[in-house]
Amino acid sequence: MLEKPVFQLDKLQIWFKRGRHWSQTVFDAGFDLHAGQTLGVVGESGSGKSVTALAMMRLLPENISKLSAAKMTLEGTDILSLDPEPLRNLRGNRISMIFQEPMTSLNPVFTCGFQVAEAIRAHRSAVSDEAREISIELFRKVHLPRPERMFDSYPHQISGGQKQRVMIAMAIANNPSVLIADEPTTALDVTVQKEILELLQQLQAENGMAMVFISHDLGVVGRLADHIAVMQQGHMVEYGMAQQILEAPSHSYTRSLLACRPPRDIRLKRLPVVAEFTGGKWPGGLPQVRQELMAAPEERKIRHHNLFAQHPLLEVEKLKVWFPQPKKIFSSKREVVKAVDDISFTVYPGETLGLVGESGCGKTTLGRAILRLQTATGKVIFDGQEVNTLNSDALRKLRKKMQIVFQDPYSSLNPRMTIGSAIEEPMIVHRLHGNSHNRREKVMELLEKTGLEKAHFNRYPHEFSGGQRQRICIARALAVEPSLLVCDESVSALDVSVQAQVLNLLNELKKEFGLTYIFISHDLSVVRYMSDRVMVMKDGRLVELAEADSLYTNPQQSYTRALIDAIP
Repeated sequence: MLEKPVFQLDKLQIWFKRGRHWSQTVFDAGFDLHAGQTLGVVGESGSGKSVTALAMMRLLPENISKLSAAKMTLEGTDILSLDPEPLRNLRGNRISMIFQEPMTSLNPVFTCGFQVAEAIRAHRSAVSDEAREISIELFRKVHLPRPERMFDSYPHQISGGQKQRVMIAMAIANNPSVLIADEPTTALDVTVQKEILELLQQLQAENGMAMVFISHDLGVVGRLADHIAVMQQGHMVEYGMAQQILEAPSHSYTRSLLACRPPRDIRLKRLPVVAEFTGGKWPGGLPQVRQELMAAPEERKIRHHNLFAQHPLLEVEKLKVWFPQPKKIFSSKREVVKAVDDISFTVYPGETLGLVGESGCGKTTLGRAILRLQTATGKVIFDGQEVNTLNSDALRKLRKKMQIVFQDPYSSLNPRMTIGSAIEEPMIVHRLHGNSHNRREKVMELLEKTGLEKAHFNRYPHEFSGGQRQRICIARALAVEPSLLVCDESVSALDVSVQAQVLNLLNELKKEFGLTYIFISHDLSVVRYMSDRVMVMKDGRLVELAEADSLYTNPQQSYTRALIDAIP
């Protein structure tokens, strides 16, 4: 017989105020959470996962939201009835949360150690020195390097994975009974993700805490969850044992989430999308998808033979990007960070070259150096022209043929500019299509090509979802009719269903416009699906370069094997 649940939630309903009206966001969500167990909550962006988690801690803004529940108790305490003061004592003490984005969750003006120590002092009678010692011990516990130095470091001085570990240290500082982890590994590379998941499991085993792990990726959730709840548009459409849901899902939406992610063992012609499952196209789920969409290896071999028989579109020879560091006191030597160190490779017309590696390996720097957005030494020859020797006028003309889709669609669009103007702007800079009427027609055409609508022309970026914004960025990059497109982690922050749509779109545009891609990502499953060849980087150097399927099934280097083994 199971002991009494640590956390009980029954018939949770949440509304948000939109103008004068209230709109319901979550409908009758509920679950029981036992000590030492993990509940995985999965679903697309906007499905109600994070809102449900915030409601568990009563963190929703009271002026624009309201909630009700038949039961919401933590160790027998009715959370809904608590006044502000006991509620503050409960948060960060008996129930804690690791938020999705550590950069915005950590205060940039305080050191990491100060922020963890503050959480300790808020709930314990610990003086500053004692709180410091406890914080440093927590940093050791979450495997942060140089804990004493990390205590005095500011958030901007450490990596994304390290920031996430600081957030975990803060969340477990007071040994909570319930830990909520909201997408804690979404933007991390596979090896750091594996470390974070193992760390959470270790901490859970040591402290016996219950955990709610929120993600849009069933592969990640399947790695550590005992039970899984699947949410769609505010409804909990499926709930049960993790193994049962992963191996024999009963709901079409769950089957779609499993099928949208590129599979590890086979290559598909295209990725299925959620609408096809909910519309009844794939009632058999993944087995039916595999049967009907599996790509033929023979066709791929013929295509590659013709592809690599061409003259290269891009040739990179001995490319280096080194960043000299400030001199240390009493030292005459200046240290150098070798972000890109003596790399050479070629890219052929119509090819997709995948570029993978851990965060900080130099992927993005290499992509920017190819476009001469970053100063570099060595040769970059694009379409017969040496990029690094061109003057500003010649470089501006060449930039028309070389474009980039940045990682973050939120920060790469001007919030004060309509999306129509944002897509039209590069056409004006390069004096394309003669007049404003022709340019507007071209923008409308690009909006439709990228799965948007003509009516979106006069809307602003904040009116679109993350997936739609990424489509806008792709349309803007295509506005000048480039030959080469560098996609820098362009799908890493998208949920699996939107990711599938964007990847299919990129492949369709590649065929239609004859594009060549350099596809940068930390997700090897996605890279394998997209790429003809894959290049692996580590510490600024080229580790391995091979045909995608060959590299994935028979990696030659131990580092590549480690990356592949880390995939959920």
